[in-house]
Amino acid sequence: MKTKMEKALDIVRERQIIRPKDLDELGIPRKYLERLAKKGFVKRISRGLYEYAERQPTEKATIAEVCKKIPHGIVCLLSALQIYQVTTQQSHDVWIALESYARRPKAKGLPVRYIHMSGHALTEGVAIIEIEQVQVRVYNLAKTVADCFKFRSIVGLDVAIEALRECRRKKLVRSDDLWRYAKICRVSKVMRPYLEAIQ
Repeated sequence: MKTKMEKALDIVRERQIIRPKDLDELGIPRKYLERLAKKGFVKRISRGLYEYAERQPTEKATIAEVCKKIPHGIVCLLSALQIYQVTTQQSHDVWIALESYARRPKAKGLPVRYIHMSGHALTEGVAIIEIEQVQVRVYNLAKTVADCFKFRSIVGLDVAIEALRECRRKKLVRSDDLWRYAKICRVSKVMRPYLEAIQ
């Protein structure tokens, strides 16, 4: 029969990124995570976030780490465009959408940039994908393009146009979906000339 230390190691090896809370939910005291860290089996990424020492991170590793730390956040804007591979922009920060007026979670040591949204602009178009065995909430591509137009003063109009052009060129989104999210984000007038020019 496996010891609690061995069980904890198995869980860390399986999940690759883990919080002490994850062990609590499985009835394993979090002290075993600290012991595994002392023995070199796990490494601390930031406060309350650990990874398996032999983990082979991908280019999206930081997104997985941030989403493990902030599970209620939604990946948006440049980070979502990177996930869908429709931008030439590289952002060091992971862009996370939160409810307007929500307290910003502590993510010390992780590069996070928060965007506040509310109503349907926050809740519509959320997809759940898996990155490095972490459940990641991310806006679908059509919603992300509309968001880029909405937050064009932050990400740049050129980024929004590039994303729209790429997703239409590769036929990744339907026009109906783009119009739907443009209305939700209240940018249909802004997007109309670009949509008409690209179609």
